[in-house]
Amino acid sequence: MRIIGLMSGTSLDGVDAALVETDGETVFATGRALTHPFPPVLRARLRTLLDRAETTPPDDPALLETTEKLTLHHAEAVRALGEPADLLGFHGQTILHRPDQRRTWQIGDAALLASATSIPVAYDFRSADVAAGGQGAPLVPLYHAALAAGLETPLAVLNIGGVANVTYIGADGALLACDTGPGNALLDDFCALHLGEPMDRDGKLAAAGTPDEAVLTELLSHPFFARSAPKSLDRQDFAHVLRLVAGLSVPDGAATLAAFTARAAMAAPWPAVPRRLLVTGGGRRNPAIMAALRAAALCPVDAVEVLGWDGDALEAQCFAYLAARVTRGLPLSVPGTTGVPHPLSGGRVTSSDGGSGGGGTPHPAFL
Repeated sequence: MRIIGLMSGTSLDGVDAALVETDGETVFATGRALTHPFPPVLRARLRTLLDRAETTPPDDPALLETTEKLTLHHAEAVRALGEPADLLGFHGQTILHRPDQRRTWQIGDAALLASATSIPVAYDFRSADVAAGGQGAPLVPLYHAALAAGLETPLAVLNIGGVANVTYIGADGALLACDTGPGNALLDDFCALHLGEPMDRDGKLAAAGTPDEAVLTELLSHPFFARSAPKSLDRQDFAHVLRLVAGLSVPDGAATLAAFTARAAMAAPWPAVPRRLLVTGGGRRNPAIMAALRAAALCPVDAVEVLGWDGDALEAQCFAYLAARVTRGLPLSVPGTTGVPHPLSGGRVTSSDGGSGGGGTPHPAFL
């Protein structure tokens, strides 16, 4: 199948769209990819939803209006990609992730997207896993494993988005995965607060400062880092860290947050040191984060482009791959990736004529 995967991550920078040819087991080819940036007003609305998701009812008018605008922005990304497709893999925008409460919330109107693009849509990838007691995240490990078929193992793939997560592929092919801690989210929020900028572009701010070791020691003492894998995070779980760096200079605060992302990743409960660590996601573009990873790692660290992978498109490609698995009833997660009790399928498909499978008509802000 020719499938367009769509991902809007917790960095809130825009919608990534990527074409993949796959049967949900083998990746036959990857095609064109792009990022369709969020306009500032939509980004601000999404950020507001993140901040108040705990108390927002699903019929909240502002939520429904933002969900519609978000969905239509996804449709624009599909049109901008300009590629024919058999199916869309629509992740939606996570605004709340509380697996301990068996709740994960991705907003997006799958029926509207199918109607706007005239392409069937696979969606709702996480809720079955969480309902079964899994973490619901990360979901990218099965795609990482498909891409890495034939590579030397053990191998680790670190994705640094708003939240960072790692896939560890053992020498026997067994998968272990977890969120490792904050990715770009804290540094992005720090730059927005102090500079009015959405990110530390090219890592220049962090590179100008020095990490505060006392603050880092306190941050890494958080109970999350002592937990075994699999485990996952909500984007806002470490929002309090911004208060802890408030007493530092702006460059030192940025440097401390960049180092925190890297050292948290290196604290992941890996079974053994991998032969190499491959880095994907926006964080690989921050030289301060990459330098901190190389300083802390006990193995070579490279961006995924050394293998010809596209680190900007990998997550969108993943949801194309998982969309194919939804149509075939193949597992989206396994015990080692989310802690789910057994390999578990999930997701639903809504056709462009309004029909749906695997759970009935979707709510516009699906839960």
